[in-house]
Amino acid sequence: MVDRVIATPATLELIALLKQQYGPELMFHQSGGCCDNSAANCYLPTDLTIGPYDVHLGNIGDVPFYISASQYEYWKHTQLIIDVIDGSGGTFSLEGNTGKAFHTRSRLFTDAEWAELQAAGLTGSGVRVGVMEGETVRSTHVSLNGQVEFTRPGGTV
Repeated sequence: MVDRVIATPATLELIALLKQQYGPELMFHQSGGCCDNSAANCYLPTDLTIGPYDVHLGNIGDVPFYISASQYEYWKHTQLIIDVIDGSGGTFSLEGNTGKAFHTRSRLFTDAEWAELQAAGLTGSGVRVGVMEGETVRSTHVSLNGQVEFTRPGGTV
């Protein structure tokens, strides 16, 4: 199945560098603009609370990637491609002091890819309440299939 979010080799290298510097527990959130720009921002799990209206698009470099449900409605027909550019990124993102910045590109899904995602139930915005077994417990978010995952620091569901 086609991935909703992918990373370039440069992105995977920068993620590896950030893991060395900050540890393996990182997360991404696609920003919607304002003071932290419209970019993928990398955080420590304690730096940003994932809420009930955040959608888990997938993982890049073994790091979970989230987007707000409202922003997902704009981007759901596209595959997000996370890249790295030279320069200064968002003021809140961990790569800020590296001289690099995460940069979001996108492409429309093909008709075949979109049909595959629809058949898997990964395109709707409906939310049903539930808990996913085996997930690391951190906060609450809406998974791509519309399921709300309830989590809290320090355990698993």
